[in-house]
Amino acid sequence: MGGKITAAFVNGVQSEGIGATIKHFVANNSETNRTALNTIVSERALREIYLKGFKIAIDESNPWAIMSSYNKINGIYASENEDLLTKLLRDEWGYEGFVMTDWFAGRDAVAQMIAGNDLLMPGTNLQYNAILEAVKSGKLDETILDRNIGKILKQYFKTFSFNKYVPTNKPDLEANKIIARNAAAEGMVLLQNNKALPINKDTKVALFGVTSYETIAGGTGSGDVNKAYMTSVFEGLKGADFKFDNSLTSDYEVYIKEEKAKIPPKKMFFEKDILVPEKKWTEEELSALASNNDVAIFTLGRTSGEFQDRVLEGDFNLTQDEVLLIKNLSDAFHAKNKKFIIVLNIGGVIETQSWKHFADAILLAWQPGQEAGNAIADILFGNINPSGKLPVTFPVTLTDIPSTKNFPGNVIDPKAPKPNSPLMGVPSQEIYEEGIYIGYRFFDAFNVESSYPFGFGLSYTTFDYSDLNILQDGDDITVSCSVKNTGNTDGKEVIQLYVKSALGLVEKPEKELKGFAKTELLKVGESQTIVIKTNVKDLGYYNTVSHAWTLDAGRYDFMVASHSKAIKLNKEISLDARIIETTQLLMSPQVEIKELSRN
Repeated sequence: MGGKITAAFVNGVQSEGIGATIKHFVANNSETNRTALNTIVSERALREIYLKGFKIAIDESNPWAIMSSYNKINGIYASENEDLLTKLLRDEWGYEGFVMTDWFAGRDAVAQMIAGNDLLMPGTNLQYNAILEAVKSGKLDETILDRNIGKILKQYFKTFSFNKYVPTNKPDLEANKIIARNAAAEGMVLLQNNKALPINKDTKVALFGVTSYETIAGGTGSGDVNKAYMTSVFEGLKGADFKFDNSLTSDYEVYIKEEKAKIPPKKMFFEKDILVPEKKWTEEELSALASNNDVAIFTLGRTSGEFQDRVLEGDFNLTQDEVLLIKNLSDAFHAKNKKFIIVLNIGGVIETQSWKHFADAILLAWQPGQEAGNAIADILFGNINPSGKLPVTFPVTLTDIPSTKNFPGNVIDPKAPKPNSPLMGVPSQEIYEEGIYIGYRFFDAFNVESSYPFGFGLSYTTFDYSDLNILQDGDDITVSCSVKNTGNTDGKEVIQLYVKSALGLVEKPEKELKGFAKTELLKVGESQTIVIKTNVKDLGYYNTVSHAWTLDAGRYDFMVASHSKAIKLNKEISLDARIIETTQLLMSPQVEIKELSRN
């Protein structure tokens, strides 16, 4: 999934003549101490999970550049790793673009040059002098620098600046706003709906939650952009002519202004934003507000930064004040036979199992950019029927996820002094003991219940799946089915293709996602034939004994689903055993990993 989405994004960017850089290559999954973290991962997990998305993106979009990651991979920094950047990326995969470091990454500029890390960012005098001295002493062959510079220049020759393009400085901002608004709405996920959504404009709204008024557009650090404007949930609903409890909104505006004045400015741009704590309300105040309004909407916000990972309490888990407010809002409005809606303005998974029953509807809006409020209003009002699906699993508890045992890594010497700059991490290691069992692969294989499964997402309408066909032409496999809108509202559906592999000597996930597609906007009663293509080569596993992508003989079950736990259609085909591709032994761990197993 990550590879397909990345490829689509890169193709869009590069269709405008602008180069895209994909990152961080590879296995940079922890922020804590990431500049000094040793990722210890098996060959199979590295190949099947962490490298696979990059391979798909490269094959399907050919990005101009790749950014190597801060971390070590089985003992060697990614930016200094010749196995990764030359033997695998260039020799095995055939990538022809250039590689840049993350900012100030690695420790040895000469090793980075030899490895195939063409561009050092942002570049320092220390690196310059080290490279120059290595060339003079004969430690670094000048032909390596020529090679690296050649790869950079090859892409530079494509740029607007080299080709003396003169920009108009007149972008179509209004058209861009529409694109941003629609993109935000398309990705929102309706998690729950008990006849609460959509709401009509005659409804008087009691709008609760700090992030209803201070809506989060996106992440901080490298995930942040300089925004010309930002539309909050309040502003979006107001622009859609919703009716508000003006005294409530005034109370929030005063409260937020007072609380923000107490928050000190950030020391560095990539630090996590400190959010204003939720305003407390008495049960009597909420009862009065429930009497004077038709529906309550509460927006819950979360944010994060670079070089630090999220934490359990007050981040993944809600605070006691947040849970109490949700419960009291539910009680107050349900006592008056009125609905209670929650909007999640978050960038990652949070705990939902313990409180979701309090809400009549839950809309996962994510951190949807500058047009956030307008896009949320489009969904709440019903101008757009939600069609997003979860790209992650929402667990019941954090400990249900096996990687939490080692995440975000362990400091090798707990007594080591902490550096002043977060850019300089403390030497640590993180062992990927979960192996290939991450996300839905784990939840499926070990029959662990989730709060919301991978691929889940509701709609204001319903869909029927039929007429599954599988056509095999050599190694190419084409899967098609018909999807019909059987409800009362026009809408879109995301069709997901999973494949259960034949049994073999090596254990495998219960099933794996092999493709997905979204329908056009289907009118009530309208059908569309959806086609998803895959390849026999995508159905194999990585054999760490033979160091080869391998296909087992047997029956392969192709399953068309609306989410990972809702299989609509399935059909089996038989495939013969074969070696798909033999590779080199690269980046193998130097220590034994006790990987999670069903056996």
